[in-house]
Amino acid sequence: MLEYSKIFKVTRQDLDELKHVNNIRYVEWIQEISKQHWFHLTDETIRDTMVWVVKKHTIEYYKSAVLDDEIKVNTYIKDTKGPISVRAVEIKSNKSGQILVNALTEWCLLDVETLRPKRVPESIITLFTKQ
Repeated sequence: MLEYSKIFKVTRQDLDELKHVNNIRYVEWIQEISKQHWFHLTDETIRDTMVWVVKKHTIEYYKSAVLDDEIKVNTYIKDTKGPISVRAVEIKSNKSGQILVNALTEWCLLDVETLRPKRVPESIITLFTKQ
């Protein structure tokens, strides 16, 4: 598995009325890291022919981040079958290493022209699993 990570700093805009990161913001980070990983490993030619849509999110929240915390968001492809790719995302405190959120997202690959599901090509699987 080929991992991809990024560090984010919690800002006021990330907080809810309880002064911790809003659950919706975690979902946004999950989607953002997924998109960045896709763009990091693919080129425009590939992205012009296929697009991913979320089929299902499964998210477990363990602990909240607060203002000015640095969090590390890590992702990798856990499994691929047919048009479905399961992506794992782990969000940790960058300071303590404590897990804040674990998520699995089922992404469905679509053909850009038809918007119909498309089997994930072996070339794409290899891009995301090579070491």
